[in-house]
Amino acid sequence: MTASLDEIRTTIERALLKHGAAPSIAASVAEATTESEERGNTICGLAYVESYCLQLASGRVDGNAEPVVTHERPAAIRVDAKAGFAQPAFEAGCDQAVAAAQELGISALSIEHSHTCTSLGYFTEQLARRGVIAIGYTNATPRVAPPGGDTALLGTNPIAMSVPDGDGGIAFQFDFATSAVALGTVLVAAKNDEPIPLGWAVDAAGEPTTDAKAALEGSLQSIGGYKGYGIGLMVEVLAAALTGTNLSTDVPPLKTAEGAPHDLGQFYVLIDPGSFSGPVFTEKIAALVASVEAQEGARLPGRSLRHIDPVPVNPTVWETVCGLAG
Repeated sequence: MTASLDEIRTTIERALLKHGAAPSIAASVAEATTESEERGNTICGLAYVESYCLQLASGRVDGNAEPVVTHERPAAIRVDAKAGFAQPAFEAGCDQAVAAAQELGISALSIEHSHTCTSLGYFTEQLARRGVIAIGYTNATPRVAPPGGDTALLGTNPIAMSVPDGDGGIAFQFDFATSAVALGTVLVAAKNDEPIPLGWAVDAAGEPTTDAKAALEGSLQSIGGYKGYGIGLMVEVLAAALTGTNLSTDVPPLKTAEGAPHDLGQFYVLIDPGSFSGPVFTEKIAALVASVEAQEGARLPGRSLRHIDPVPVNPTVWETVCGLAG
């Protein structure tokens, strides 16, 4: 079945309002969730709405939290989400972070003590559309064991990067986990009794496995082995240590209704191209894009995204969200 983006957005917003979110916060979260559905990123879309609502009702996430912005250093903008959603916290600090980057050449935006941001690329894209290169980092519940280990210590710890095209658009962008695969992919394989490739995960004894269910009892592996593990550690430093929020080992399960707040952080680096190579930046990016697209079958990440409306939706998930919206 399909649903229009407007229908998805308004239904999510009604569900969040009904379970205790303030109107502006409900609208902010609904917009981000709808865009995930539009992009085909169903893991970060409607599938999260039930947990949002249950956590609002239990108080695990504060649907009325008012983010507090601190700008004591010229290039450092900090936002305390106050155990609320990440989307309104990002909005609270976005303008100051972009202005600081344009004035100083580079700035950083720290989102602290927030609920999961879900799709990290949603935020870097907004920054890039305002003319800055944006790189984002966040962590999550422990799912990735160190090379040679058998116990998960890191989250899937994604990195997102969006590059402006100089004309208010995106030249290219990516958003990927530093684990060999996203956890959602393994969950789907386990549900369908399908094998997974070697190199994705280890079982509870630390042995490589192709059994998706055994992988869920064990740990994911880093992309690229020890190199990806090093990148995952870097994300942990930026997203957790630098924001003063939970290390992955301390992050509670993200979707359970009850429990302590997620207390997660996101960290964004903003670079103003005009402060460095100026108009040459746009020329170089255009040349880079052209050189890739000149090869048949080659593509740049994020270039193939298209606007789809209506979008296909999972009937069971959609029915649940509609029920939550009343």
